[in-house]
Amino acid sequence: MSPNLRIAFRFLTAKKRAMLMSLSCIVLGIGLFIVTQATTSGFEQFFIKTILGTNGAIRVEDRIQETLRTMESGGGGSSSSFQVQQKEGRKYIGGIDEPKLIMDALRNFENVSGVSQVLTGASILRSSFSTDSVKIFGINLEDHLAVSELANQIIFGQLEDYRGSPTGVLIGAVIAERLQLAVGDSFVLQSGTESRRYRVSAIYETGVGDIDRERVYMHMSEARSLLHKPYGASFIQVNVYDKNRATADADHMEEVLQYRSRSWQYREKTWLDVFRALSISSGITVSVFTLIAGLAMFNTLAMIVMEKTKEIAILRSMGYTRKDISQIFIWQAGIVLAIGTVLGWLLGAVVTYAVSRTPIHLRGIFATDHFIVAWSIWHYVAATITAVIMVLTASLIPARRAARLEPGDVIRGTAQ
Repeated sequence: MSPNLRIAFRFLTAKKRAMLMSLSCIVLGIGLFIVTQATTSGFEQFFIKTILGTNGAIRVEDRIQETLRTMESGGGGSSSSFQVQQKEGRKYIGGIDEPKLIMDALRNFENVSGVSQVLTGASILRSSFSTDSVKIFGINLEDHLAVSELANQIIFGQLEDYRGSPTGVLIGAVIAERLQLAVGDSFVLQSGTESRRYRVSAIYETGVGDIDRERVYMHMSEARSLLHKPYGASFIQVNVYDKNRATADADHMEEVLQYRSRSWQYREKTWLDVFRALSISSGITVSVFTLIAGLAMFNTLAMIVMEKTKEIAILRSMGYTRKDISQIFIWQAGIVLAIGTVLGWLLGAVVTYAVSRTPIHLRGIFATDHFIVAWSIWHYVAATITAVIMVLTASLIPARRAARLEPGDVIRGTAQ
C-alpha cells in the first residue's frame, strides 16, 4: 500500500458518519439507477418482441406510382416552344396485385427470414350472444408462422384443429370475451351481402388490445371467397434475421420493388420515443441520490481539510508535494466510491431480481403477468460512470484547496 493511500485511510476514519452518509447515497443511487433502467429496457424489449411477433419487422403494401405534371417551356406559342414533365409527387395504389411475385423477390434479400401475404377486409361477427365489427385476416398458416409468434400466442385450443378445418378460424381473447365465444363454438361472419358460418378453432392473445379486439384469422382461400377477392393481397408481412437493419432493408425494398415498405421502427416510433423518454427521465430522477452523495463528499472533504491543516502542513514540510496532498483527498473519495459501487451493483441485482418476480396484470400494448426486466452490463456501466463523474468532480475542489496549503501559512495562521 502506498503512503498516500495509507494516509487517505487514516483521514477517512476521522469522519466515519459523514462518509457513511455519502456511501449510502452512492449505493442507493447506483442500485436504483440499475433497477429503473432494467425495468424500462425490459418493457421496451418486450414491446418490440410483441410487435415483431404480431405485425412483423417490415410491412410491404401499396404500389408506388410517380405522378407527373406537364409544363410548357419556351416562347409561348412560338414554334420553338416545347413541353417538359416534372415529378409532382407519389401516389399510392392500395394492395398488391401479384403477391407471389413480390414474395419471391423479397426472399432474395439476405436479411429476410420469412414472408407472408395477408388479405384483409371488414366484416360483422354475429354470435348467439352479441354482434361486433371485426377485421378478417386471410393467411396461409405455414407462411404466417414464419413471420409471427402466432403459434406461441394461442391460449385456448390447438393450431392443428385450425390447420385441418377449412371453416375454422382464430379469434382474439378480447373478441371471445365480448361475444362469449369458446373453442368449438360457431358464429356467423357477414361481409357485404355474403354471410357464412365458421367455428372457433383456437383463441389467441397478443396483449395488444387493438389486435385482440378485431382480428379474425382464417384460411386464405376462405377469405378470398368471403371477401370476393380472388387475387391480390392487402400487404405482405416480412420477418428478418437482424431486426435493427429493418429500416435500411425497408428503404431498399421500396426502391427495388416500388411498393411502400415500412419497418417496425417507423410504425412504432411514438411508443419507442415514449420508452426512450421514460428511460431518460427515470435515470435523471434516481441520479439525485448520486448528486446528494457528491455534495456530501464535498462537504466531508472540506471539513477534513479545515480540521487537518496542521497534518497537511507537516506532510508538506516532510517533502510531500501538492500533487501528493491532492491525491490523498482524491483517494478518500475513490475508496468510498469503490465500496459504494460494489454494494450498489449488489443492491441493483438483488432488487432487479425481486422486481422480476413481482406479479402484475398488464394488457393493452402487450400481455404480461409479472414485471419484465432486462439484464444488461451496460446498465451497471452507466450507473458507475454517473457516480464517478458526480463524486470525483465534487472531490476536486477540496483536494485542490488542501494542495494549496503552505506550511508557513499554517504556522502564521494565515492559511486559507
